[in-house]
Amino acid sequence: MSGSDCFMIIIGIDPGETLIGFGIIKKDRQKLSLVDCGCIKIDPDGNKKKPTAEKLLELEEKLSKIILRYKPELAGVESIFFSKNTKTAINVAQARGVILATCQRNKIKICEPTPLQVKQAVAAYGRADKAQVQRMISLILNMDTPIIQDDTADAIATAIYAAHNSLVF
Repeated sequence: MSGSDCFMIIIGIDPGETLIGFGIIKKDRQKLSLVDCGCIKIDPDGNKKKPTAEKLLELEEKLSKIILRYKPELAGVESIFFSKNTKTAINVAQARGVILATCQRNKIKICEPTPLQVKQAVAAYGRADKAQVQRMISLILNMDTPIIQDDTADAIATAIYAAHNSLVF
């Protein structure tokens, strides 16, 4: 954990093509609390003609700002699983590569759980639905209102997984 401090900042990231969820949590001994969360929007104007390289650079720049602001020591980056849309899978994989490289460049330790592992860690059931995961996040983080945006909730759940399953501390 951070020097003489007894806490660690953890970022969870849910990779996507144009909407990338992130959640920043603080682990203070065994207590977890939400610091910040949201979505990184890539190409929010819907400029479909914007080259892929520009979109990926935009992702790297926006993620770097979040990392610089919160200085996480650990990142949980959800692995991807697609069985239908190959084009989407390729685009998400490219974004995920940028996410991993950005974390690595910033010397952040990375864990890469599957969606099933994340759901199992948060809801105690690998096939939990979105609502169950959102309710459990609220309980774990002692929040009054649940996070209802799917990408953000998935990112927070991934951060919780990382907090409980990493050997960093």
